[in-house]
Amino acid sequence: IAEEERNGSAEKLKEKANNYFKDKDYENAIKYYTEALELNPSNAIYYSNRSLAYLRTECYGYALGDATRALELDKNYIKGYYRRATSNMALGKFKAALKDYETVVRVRPNDKDAKMKYQECNKIVKQKAFERAIASDELKRSVVDSLDIENMTIEDDYAGPKLEDGNVTLKFMKDLMAWFKDQNKLHRKCAYQMLVQVKEVLSKLPCLVEISLKETEEITICGDTHGQYYDLLNIFELNGLPSITNPYLFNGDFVDRGSFSVEVILTLFGFKLLYPEHFHLLRGNHETDNMNQMYGFEGEVKAKYTAQMFQLFSEVFQWLPLTQCINNKVLVMHGGLFSEDGVTLDDIRKIDRNRQPPDSGPMCDLLWSDPQPQDGRSISKRGVSCQFGPDVTERFLEQNKLQYIVRSHEVKAEGYEVTHSGKCITVFSAPNYCDQMGNKGAYIHLRGSDLKPEFHQFTAVPHPDVKPMAYANSLMQMGMM
Repeated sequence: IAEEERNGSAEKLKEKANNYFKDKDYENAIKYYTEALELNPSNAIYYSNRSLAYLRTECYGYALGDATRALELDKNYIKGYYRRATSNMALGKFKAALKDYETVVRVRPNDKDAKMKYQECNKIVKQKAFERAIASDELKRSVVDSLDIENMTIEDDYAGPKLEDGNVTLKFMKDLMAWFKDQNKLHRKCAYQMLVQVKEVLSKLPCLVEISLKETEEITICGDTHGQYYDLLNIFELNGLPSITNPYLFNGDFVDRGSFSVEVILTLFGFKLLYPEHFHLLRGNHETDNMNQMYGFEGEVKAKYTAQMFQLFSEVFQWLPLTQCINNKVLVMHGGLFSEDGVTLDDIRKIDRNRQPPDSGPMCDLLWSDPQPQDGRSISKRGVSCQFGPDVTERFLEQNKLQYIVRSHEVKAEGYEVTHSGKCITVFSAPNYCDQMGNKGAYIHLRGSDLKPEFHQFTAVPHPDVKPMAYANSLMQMGMM
């Protein structure tokens, strides 16, 4: 009877979790699936459901673990294979995903959705193999070498902004933002000119950019913008346009998910060209090929321009610096700290960043890791890098004579979060992320005199009726069963 009662209570908790899930309150859904599992730890469905909730909160490592556990409990549970494949896809582990899709297709030969996913995944695996084969040809030419920008003509009926004598000006930037706001496209010649120039500027920067703020000077730090162009315009509306006296630092993840990523990145690159010393951009984990292939940026560039232009974006992204240090006291990076102790600022300076990030090591950690409340380190909820505790932060800061770190990379309900006794600050600038999280966005003001962070919150503004992930790989747009 006791077991029956426990299972009955677990079932009620599952129902409660399902209702939270339907309302898109994934945190509570996870909480109640977890409680159901505590009462009945041998139920594959509970693991599978929690796996889907983890997928929705981008905890791909946890999602993968739950899907695997569901299959250990019931190897015939088809949804488990679906979930595990989705988790592996999200992590860019395409071969592992393909294996699970194969299983689903074998068991359900008439399932159109499964067949489509299997074919799509198979295509990616083959494409990756092909890319690896040609990458070993050492002298990989830059896209720039095969462009003839000079001879690209701008048609007479193009009414949009053009560079002035090939240069970005403030007038061009204002015209560009208004042009993009009306959902127009910048002429490809101008886009190519900007990309070639920004690659030149970024490639001369160190991996760790160091800046000094005088007593009265202030910088604005923004977190992820993820293709939410209209929210980016709102930041400039609230906080003023970038200028020599109003410097900005955007901390990675400019693209993917939001369906106006081209507009976001060209606007940010334009300001980088206009104010190279006062407008700063750091690389995020989404400024990488794997992510762009899955989460929409590659699809968007191909839809609005060409595959060749995406390749050029990819080259430019590889030159984005990974960290920035302000007044030798505050270190900014997209993800967080390292999988092992002892990393110094000098080690960061020596990172060879001009490549796709490896699966482990300092470069991977800077782009991917997350803080955790308890001391020590643990396996990442994302399935990449690690989670680091307050003691890790403390030791890193002490060794490198720093006060605190600023990072982004995670949605926060208030747009920011202060953890590790004030020594680890998260800022996220994509409000109502993906049109469904309901979070605020935030940015930080830092003044030279005391470097005390001052937080400013804002809410999402309306955007044209183009859904997030509109250009994402069909595997990521799925109703994940």
